[in-house]
Amino acid sequence: MTPTPSVFKPLSPGQVTWRWRILISTYLAYGGFYLTRKAFTICKTTIAKDLNWELGDTAHIWTAYLVAYMLGMFINSFIGRRWGPRVLLLGGLGLSIAFNVVFGLANSFATFLVFMFFNGLVQAAGWPGSVGAVSQWLRPTERGTVMGVWSTNYLFGNMLVKSLGGFLLGSYGWRWSFGGCTLLSFAVWWIIYFWQHNRPQDVGLEPIVAEQSNAVHTVTASQADRVTFKQYAQLAMNPIILAMGASYFCIKFLRYALDSWLPAFLNMQGLDVARASYYSQVFDFAGVGGVILAGWTLDRWFRGNWAAVGACMAVGVIVGYMAVIQFGGSPITVALCFGLVGFMLYGPDTLLCGAASVQVAGEKNAVAVAGLVNGLGSIGPIVQEEVIGWLVRGDVQAGMRNTNRLALAMSILMAVLLAAIAWHLHALETKRRAAQ
Repeated sequence: MTPTPSVFKPLSPGQVTWRWRILISTYLAYGGFYLTRKAFTICKTTIAKDLNWELGDTAHIWTAYLVAYMLGMFINSFIGRRWGPRVLLLGGLGLSIAFNVVFGLANSFATFLVFMFFNGLVQAAGWPGSVGAVSQWLRPTERGTVMGVWSTNYLFGNMLVKSLGGFLLGSYGWRWSFGGCTLLSFAVWWIIYFWQHNRPQDVGLEPIVAEQSNAVHTVTASQADRVTFKQYAQLAMNPIILAMGASYFCIKFLRYALDSWLPAFLNMQGLDVARASYYSQVFDFAGVGGVILAGWTLDRWFRGNWAAVGACMAVGVIVGYMAVIQFGGSPITVALCFGLVGFMLYGPDTLLCGAASVQVAGEKNAVAVAGLVNGLGSIGPIVQEEVIGWLVRGDVQAGMRNTNRLALAMSILMAVLLAAIAWHLHALETKRRAAQ
């Protein structure tokens, strides 16, 4: 049984201070990863025009990133489980900063393609590193609410790069957009260096999270400080982890489709590149509310059944895409309809790769589970980038309509998968209570 809040020993002043530092530094850390990740997506139409590329061909560059990101998730989740999240955050962001300096100076398609692949490998350190970095600083009964707010870090990063990058793009050009975002991420790197530590024990404090037996976890896995590759592989092949990965495939297919193509689609509908970048943020701003709501309801109403929360919100995603198809005749209407999609989509997104990744196999395995689920889910962005790139070749307007229909089908599949997992989790909890 998970202790009730009243059973927990109050945090010491040192634990409170350092926990705030951890939450702030890791929040900014993932924002920093976005600064060195997303500049290309808002600049792609301008880069293609400036360097005489076909817009559809930019899909190959982003696909190279996405393939590397998927592979990097499995590599980095093992590295993080073995050597700790700090290695992932400092090493991954530092290398990504270096690669983005190259992008700002590049002129050839080949340079973008090669270094975008390298960037994908190191960018994959960001999310498992961030989840692992907070896992041993949050107690179980507060995890949903706190991580719900904390998980807005990638929304913050997305909005930051679209605001700063969009302003620099519209005012000075795409090279300045890369340069400004990269410089700000370098400042974030230093905050991580001084404020991030993996566990309270690393700064001379008592543990915040008590050791728990595997009996309270959905997935049985080693709780040792370091694991072998065989133990990591056994965790990766667990049916619950695979089901989480399949659900996350649908979520990331939808989210990355909007991240990658919505600014370009709005531009094609008549908005200039700067306003297209600004308007696309409606999706992200609305998502903030959905993330916070999902975390709060997980702790208060659903008693830790994160899949049930996700299934309910997935129905809202279906409604959102139906609204896009029915009413999306102008750029403003499209942006508003995708606001509903964002509100409903980001909730299950953050739960699956955040609180759920910590909950299912324990705090020590959080970095591994977050990477595994994200790695399996990251196949979705690879598929969407090439498929949508193919759909928009030739008749862009027809391609946009077909893209929305495809997204509706994917949202239905997501709802079905999450509902099935929710039922399984409910059955496990009922069985556990009956055995007590």
